[in-house]
Amino acid sequence: MKIFISIFSIASLLLSSCQSKEEVDLLVINAKAYTVDADFTTAEAFAVTDGKIVDLGSTSDLNSKYTAKETLDAEQKTILPGLIDAHAHLYNLGLKLSRVDLDGTVSYKDVISRVQEFKKKFPETEYIIGGGWDQNDWAIKEFPTKDTLDLLFPDTPVALTRIDGHAMIVNQKALDKANIDESTPVFGGEIVQNNGKLTGILIDNPMAKIRVTFPELDKAAQITALKSAEDIAISLGLTSLVDAGLNSDVIHLIDDLQNAGELKMRIYAMIRNNKENISEFLESGILKTDRLNVRSVKVYADGALGSRGAALKEPYSDKEDHFGSMIIDLNDFKTLAARLYNSEFQMNTHAIGDSANSVVLKTYDSLLQNDENRRWRVEHAQVMDDRDFKYFDGENIIPSVQPTHATSDMYWAEDRLGEQRTGFAYAYKTLLDNAGKVALGTDFPIENVNPFLTFYAAVARQDLENYPEGGFNPDEKLSREETLKGMTIWAAYANFEDQEKGSLEPGKFADFILVDQDPMKVELNKIPATKVLSTYIGGEKVYSLN
Repeated sequence: MKIFISIFSIASLLLSSCQSKEEVDLLVINAKAYTVDADFTTAEAFAVTDGKIVDLGSTSDLNSKYTAKETLDAEQKTILPGLIDAHAHLYNLGLKLSRVDLDGTVSYKDVISRVQEFKKKFPETEYIIGGGWDQNDWAIKEFPTKDTLDLLFPDTPVALTRIDGHAMIVNQKALDKANIDESTPVFGGEIVQNNGKLTGILIDNPMAKIRVTFPELDKAAQITALKSAEDIAISLGLTSLVDAGLNSDVIHLIDDLQNAGELKMRIYAMIRNNKENISEFLESGILKTDRLNVRSVKVYADGALGSRGAALKEPYSDKEDHFGSMIIDLNDFKTLAARLYNSEFQMNTHAIGDSANSVVLKTYDSLLQNDENRRWRVEHAQVMDDRDFKYFDGENIIPSVQPTHATSDMYWAEDRLGEQRTGFAYAYKTLLDNAGKVALGTDFPIENVNPFLTFYAAVARQDLENYPEGGFNPDEKLSREETLKGMTIWAAYANFEDQEKGSLEPGKFADFILVDQDPMKVELNKIPATKVLSTYIGGEKVYSLN
């Protein structure tokens, strides 16, 4: 009788224990998960319900508390919070996939060859559009001219954008289509001439005259661009990104696709600065869903260093009496800043040269110095006057930088700037020391999409051949912990999203990636080889390597 009672009691206890377990959608166990919480702790396991993390702890603890519809055994591999690219161009990446790819071209002859191949492959093309060339990578480091394009493509307009998006080589047919000639007025850029004749090179604002003549994309092409780009980004571990400058039609298309479950990526969309976009969104207010956040305006202060359009306080070291230029009128910039200050919207301004950065920072400061938590951003903050770092406070003014720009530009940056100014360029550690946080991105497709190249550039400041020894301006290296924060929680903070993502904590979205090695521990030069094994957004597996 006693034996029977004992067996009955044990069975009852086991049944009671099983029934007391809470069911969750996903249980992740046997992991080394970097939570990126306030103490930068790691966890073995975490539980997910309704797309959000509900608990973290040891594998044994969570196994005792939960039953799961699905279990992910990480087999001791590393898990990171879903990576956030704080400055990218998803839509542009998608468009680039259907155009002439000029990345890695080693000469203008190489450029021409690729254009010819594209025309043979798509003979019915009515407008040849491409991008990615960089004359700094060529033996002859001067801007090309349109003569060869005129000869080979007399009846088809051609427009080929430089890798930084701030210069363009076009043929005569494209110039004619845009009604550009030797007398066309210019503000904020240059229509380059040689002995009074057009060379085909346009820098900054005049490029807009060309772009408005491009064939209009239909909705199907726009959808293909977005989906194709998302596939690439998710496979590399990005679960959120900032698309830095979109028009209203693309923003609403993204919203529709996300609501239909056709786009999974979380997107922080900066509104492109034009009257129509500004009027619509400032009148309708912030647009916020779980996957889309529209509450900022992207503004361009100046051009880029590689095309000598960045606005400098002193002349370029390699071009006499040339200072670059602002590409927005100063009064217009201050008027827009005041308008945004009186709204809920964030102002995010592209500033490369020390002159542009100074104007932007002083304008921001004049408006925000008595406020708190406005989180206005300076995108790139690339060349700084040493006296201006103090404006970054991490609360009202935040630096948003792209570490691979430093390792792409380091071969020729000193030619443009000279030794002294180069010492205050790409100064990510100094920016962090002043702001207390820094948002990290890539600026893809100008740079490679892979966020582990961003990670490597931030901590090593070397190229993939380990050049230069010790790193470029090595005092500006970030630590691995700082870098991971910059790609997760600080990037989320820069988007007003740090309470919902950027770390693995209860109540936040279950956005995470499983990787094949621990980038926090492996040798520096092995970081770029990190592979994403799987990507989860809201607890849903959206990518698997196998």
